[in-house]
Amino acid sequence: MNKRMKAVAGPVAGISLFGLALCGCHSGGSSGAASTAVVSPADQFQTSTPIKHLVVVFQENVSFDHYFATYPNALNPVGEPTFTAAAGTPVVNGLTASLLVNNPNSQNAKNGTGPNNPFRLDRIFSQAATPDQNHAYPAEQGAFDNGAMDLFPFFTGSVNPTTQSPTNLVMGYYDGNTVTALWNYAQHFAMSDNSYSTTFGPSTVGALNLVSGNTNGAVPATGAVPAADGSYDEYKDANGNLAATLVPDGQKGFTDVDDDDPVGDACSSSGSGSFTFSMNGTNIGDLLNKSNVTWGWFQGGFDLTASNVNGTTGCARSTFSVVTNSTSKDYVPHHEAFQYYKSTQNLNHTRPTSVAVIGTSNDGGANHQYDLNDFYAALSANNLPAVSFVKAPRIGQGHAGYSDPLDEQQFLVTVVNNVMQSPNWNETAIVILYDDSDGWYDHAYNKSNIVNGSDLSKVGLSNYDRLADCISVGAQLSNAAGVVQGRCGHGTRQPFLVISPYAKTNYVDHTLTDQSSVIRFVEDNWLSGQRIPGSFDNQAGSINNMFNFSQAPNTQALILNTATGEPN
Repeated sequence: MNKRMKAVAGPVAGISLFGLALCGCHSGGSSGAASTAVVSPADQFQTSTPIKHLVVVFQENVSFDHYFATYPNALNPVGEPTFTAAAGTPVVNGLTASLLVNNPNSQNAKNGTGPNNPFRLDRIFSQAATPDQNHAYPAEQGAFDNGAMDLFPFFTGSVNPTTQSPTNLVMGYYDGNTVTALWNYAQHFAMSDNSYSTTFGPSTVGALNLVSGNTNGAVPATGAVPAADGSYDEYKDANGNLAATLVPDGQKGFTDVDDDDPVGDACSSSGSGSFTFSMNGTNIGDLLNKSNVTWGWFQGGFDLTASNVNGTTGCARSTFSVVTNSTSKDYVPHHEAFQYYKSTQNLNHTRPTSVAVIGTSNDGGANHQYDLNDFYAALSANNLPAVSFVKAPRIGQGHAGYSDPLDEQQFLVTVVNNVMQSPNWNETAIVILYDDSDGWYDHAYNKSNIVNGSDLSKVGLSNYDRLADCISVGAQLSNAAGVVQGRCGHGTRQPFLVISPYAKTNYVDHTLTDQSSVIRFVEDNWLSGQRIPGSFDNQAGSINNMFNFSQAPNTQALILNTATGEPN
C-alpha cells in the first residue's frame, strides 16, 4: 500500500465539478512505465540544483499541531481511512502525553471552565467543518502569553459547536484519518516541524511575506481616512479589541498587519466602508522578470470569463461544499499577493493570449497572473513555468469557516497527482505551506525565533505588540535608523512539506525556516542568490536540507485517492 507508484506520462484530463483538472486515476490507480525526461521551456534556465520547476501550493490557516499533533500515530477508527506509519518513521515536535492531558491552557483560569486540553477532531462533517478562529496580529501574540503558550482559548478561540464551550475549539486537532494525504506525503517525502509564519498576522500578511518577505511599504487607497491612532481601517476584532489593517511603521510609512483587498482589483470590495491598499517595494516576480525566468501565480476563480457548473461567472464564480453545506466564492482578492504591486498586478484579470505564452512576459497583458485552470493547461502542454504559485479556490484552501480538511485534501491530491503524472515530474519540487495558523493551538515557541521585533507602542498603538520578546527586540531596534515597526516575527508554526524526486524520504527537518525561505530557494536556484532589499529572505533559513541532490532522483510517483488520501 505504501510503495510509490510509477509516474504515468500522458495528458492531463478534463475539469471536475470541484473546478479542478483531474488526472483520471483517483479511484483505480494504475502503474505504467516511468516517465522519461522531456525538454520543456523551463529547462533552458541555468539552476544551482537539478530542480527546473518549483510548484508552491500556498494553503490557508492551519497550525502545525492542528494537522500533525500526534504524527505518526493515528487513532484509526473502524470505517475511516487508516494510517500506519512505516518502521523507523521519525518523531516530530508534536504534542507529548503531558501536553495532551495536562496542557497549560487547561491550567489558566482566563480560558474559562471548558475542557481546554487538546482533543481529536474526527473526519465526520460535523467536526471537519469548523468555525474560523481569531488570527489577528495582536491576538496571536496574546495567545503566546510571553512564551507560556497558555491563552489560546482566551485570545484566539471561537465557539465549539460540539461541546458548546465558548472557546475551546481552538485546541482541536486532526490526525492521519482525516488529513491522510498530508501524512502519506510526509511518509514518502520530507516535512519540517520547525517552519513558521514570517511574522504574526493573518492571510494577506502571509501572502505578502511569501512573495516579498516584507509587509512594510503599504499605501492606503487615495482618500482613505486615518484613525485617531494613525492607523488605517481601524475596527474591532472578534474579542472587541480595536484592530487595524495598516499601522504606522515609525518611518513615516505603514506596515500591513491584517486583511484588506488590493486597490483596483476588479473583484476587490468597494462602496461605503470598504478599504483597500497597495504595496511599494520589490517582490520575487520582479526579480524573475529581470532575469527573464518564467513564472506565474495561478488562483482559483481568477478567470472572470469562465463559468462554473452552477452557472456562476465573473467575480461571483462559486462552488458548493457538501462538507460545510455552504457555497463560497472561488476568488479571494486579499489572497492574491501580486495584485498589491503595480509591477505585477493584473487588475482586470486579463487572459493570456494562449497556453504557449503562460509564464512569459509576453502573455498578452495577463502579467503572470492566471486562473488555476491555466496551471493545468500549461502542465498538460508541457509549458509549466519555472516557478508556479498555486492558490486553491476558496473551498479547497483549508481555511476554517468556509473550507475544511476534506475539501482541501481533494484539491491538494489533485494538484500533486497531476504534477506527478506530467513529463516534468523528474525535475520538479512541490512545496506545500500555509499563510497563517488561523489561531489554532500550537505549542512550539522559542524566544530565539524572534528574529525581528516590534514595539508599536512607540508609534501610539498600545497593547498591540503583546509578546514581551517582540517588544524587547523592537525597543532595541526602534533606535536604529530605518527600522520599521509592525513586523514582529517569526510568528506561528505551520506545516511545511517538500514533495520531489529529490526530497529525502520519510524525513523530518528541524531547520528553522519561514515563508520567505521559499523565495530564498527561488533566488538561490535561479537568480544566483539575489536578495530583495528589506526582505526577510536575507536571513531566512534554507529548505535545502529537505533535499538530497547527490542521489539519483526517485521518479516514482505516489498517486493518492482524492477522497481518502490513501495510496491507490
